[in-house]
Amino acid sequence: MKILYEVSRIAEDIRTMRIRGAGRIARAAALGLKIAAEKFEGKDGEEFRRYIKDVAEYLRSTRPTAVSLPNALTFIVHRLMISPSEDLEELRSTVVKSAEEFIEYSKKATENIGKIGAKRIEDGDKVLTHCNSSAALSVIIHAFKEGKDIKVYNTETRPKFQGYITARKLLNIGIKTTLIPDSSVRAFMKKIDKVIVGADTVAANGVVVNKIGTSQIALAAKEANVDFYVAAETYKFSPMTVLGEYIVIEERSPKEIVRNMKIPENINIRNPAFDVTPAEYIDAIITEMGIIPPQAAILILKEHYGWAIRDYLIRELSIDEA
Repeated sequence: MKILYEVSRIAEDIRTMRIRGAGRIARAAALGLKIAAEKFEGKDGEEFRRYIKDVAEYLRSTRPTAVSLPNALTFIVHRLMISPSEDLEELRSTVVKSAEEFIEYSKKATENIGKIGAKRIEDGDKVLTHCNSSAALSVIIHAFKEGKDIKVYNTETRPKFQGYITARKLLNIGIKTTLIPDSSVRAFMKKIDKVIVGADTVAANGVVVNKIGTSQIALAAKEANVDFYVAAETYKFSPMTVLGEYIVIEERSPKEIVRNMKIPENINIRNPAFDVTPAEYIDAIITEMGIIPPQAAILILKEHYGWAIRDYLIRELSIDEA
């Protein structure tokens, strides 16, 4: 299978985190499939279907944890596979339109989360956020644009320092922002009124996988009786967790931890990119559909991803029978 340069560049940018954030990588993957469809030079529909599935798997392999990536690809490929047409141009159009639909929905979902979540922010609140989540920032920015006087504390988010991106964006908008070390969260929690973070994956049981350090922030918030909110689009909910599949926690290169440092040669270094926050530490999940308790994640999955679960079961049963 020949991968187009434009598609391989998108894949590499996702893999190396030049494109980062669950929503952004999902939109980038959808764009990759759109480009692959538009530039496909084969002759028939069957070949096109195989090619798009292969490109989707190639893009899917770039990051293992954020479910937004496979959900975006599955949404598009599912539309392609259920199409009764065998006409190449009709199938090409199906992929292109499905990719565009997902990208547009993703952007609108983030905007809606901001409008809905801003209702939970009160005038004078001090809000803590972690990493660089478009959904979490949408809530904060909407609250600010509503005229609420808020102050934000945001973590550096080591080792990639995504918090610096967050700080610049907030300051450019005019929001008072304080950057703090990740390890100081508990010390600052007594100053905080609300915590708002994003999510890379929401499981069926309501647990949230997000940037490493999130679970410690949630624990500190629980101890201090501070409301802890997760802002997450519904395409970040994992349908496969309904069936008992585990979420793979990505481990990245040790070089991200110790670059430009002299260390003993025999030291062992671990660099998990994400951690798991239990549902009992989460007050609510803010989605584009509304605000739900984490225990209601299963309802979102059944309503929005029943087709994906059915497809998975059919595929697994077919393999077993073979």
